[in-house]
Amino acid sequence: MKIQLKNDWKYVGDDRWKWELYLVSDEPNGLSEIDSVKYMLHPTFKNPIRVVNDPEGGFRLKTNGWGTFTINAFVYFKNGKKVKMKHELDLRYEPSSGTSK
Repeated sequence: MKIQLKNDWKYVGDDRWKWELYLVSDEPNGLSEIDSVKYMLHPTFKNPIRVVNDPEGGFRLKTNGWGTFTINAFVYFKNGKKVKMKHELDLRYEPSSGTSK
């Protein structure tokens, strides 16, 4: 099973974006083996360490901000395994909304 971090963005004006970070799998039920995801946001965020336990939408984290940075994440599997992942947040003016590759 291969899992990947992706993000969606929407430019809302004044150099700010609403964005969502989530997991995707190459298998239909691939995320069912995951218990939680710990996202490590930039230290300028209030509460930069965020844990998502809800598998709905791929353990989706919704927030907003003004710039890109590398997000570290720890994926915790139900069998006790832990995997570290990285994702470069993708925010763009044009198109004004989209999904990272």
